[in-house]
Amino acid sequence: MTKQDISLTLSASALTRKYGNNVAVSDVSLKLKKGEIIGLLGPNGAGKSTTMKMITGNLAPTEGSISVCGIDLIDDPILAKAKIGYLPEIPPVYKELRVNEYLKLVARLHKVKPKRIQLAIENAKEKTGLTEMSQRLIGSLSKGFQQRVGIAQAIIHEPEVVILDEPTVGLDPNQIIEIRSLIKDLGEHHSVILSTHILPEVEAICDSVQILHKGKVVFDDEIEGLRQFRSGKSIQVSFRNSPSQEMLESRLTNVKVSPIRESVFRLSGLNTDDDPTDKLVQLSVDENWGLTELVGAQASVEEVFVELTTRDNLET
Repeated sequence: MTKQDISLTLSASALTRKYGNNVAVSDVSLKLKKGEIIGLLGPNGAGKSTTMKMITGNLAPTEGSISVCGIDLIDDPILAKAKIGYLPEIPPVYKELRVNEYLKLVARLHKVKPKRIQLAIENAKEKTGLTEMSQRLIGSLSKGFQQRVGIAQAIIHEPEVVILDEPTVGLDPNQIIEIRSLIKDLGEHHSVILSTHILPEVEAICDSVQILHKGKVVFDDEIEGLRQFRSGKSIQVSFRNSPSQEMLESRLTNVKVSPIRESVFRLSGLNTDDDPTDKLVQLSVDENWGLTELVGAQASVEEVFVELTTRDNLET
């Protein structure tokens, strides 16, 4: 590795995966630094899982290259994979085993030295909050704790890179908060790639984000760049003498009007060439609507996807 690449733990360049004439992933590249958490975001079918399988060595790319801690994943897969911990969307746990039994098995599979296995198990349980579950059957645990077991198996050999595919799918709100906090903590000791279709999850956890659509990258920036992209796309308005949704839609062109609660609306689909705010203020005065609030609102995940995917379609 060159000096400028010394901080990289994983580098993927121009990854493409084809199934016959179908292109599942096209020209996807990413660079992961030590201690960084990158989010792969996109709707279902966007190519996230295929990308994850390629960078973990479970699926060979049709084109492109992958390097893990300076080791070519295709040329030297055994050595490169030893640097990776992976949690697929469905955790690879044996529900008939106890937590300690399972983690001991996983440690041996990862070729942890026999003298270090017990210490590795204790460290993994401590990091994932499983210490008190040591003798519990995995099948008797809640889905949230089974997910913790899945994360523990991914980090038991202390890999430099941890890759998590949809780690909060199917969890209840409290479990989601706990797993997000756990992933954030992992970012202090490992480099992490997180796949999800939940935009707030990326904003809560990640340092940077790539958004995929139809196998292509349509957005690649730090989290602050995503927040700036989301801002200015919508406004929230309130009235004393509120017009109806239909009246607002008829008087404001090229704007989507969504009711939030009584007399409060969200206006989305805004663009700088046809900003409706001045017209809205004037209409409120002329029609005696009594405008009491006009504030910027963050675009929803649906609006972000629509804009990015529409832009992508226009470019292609």
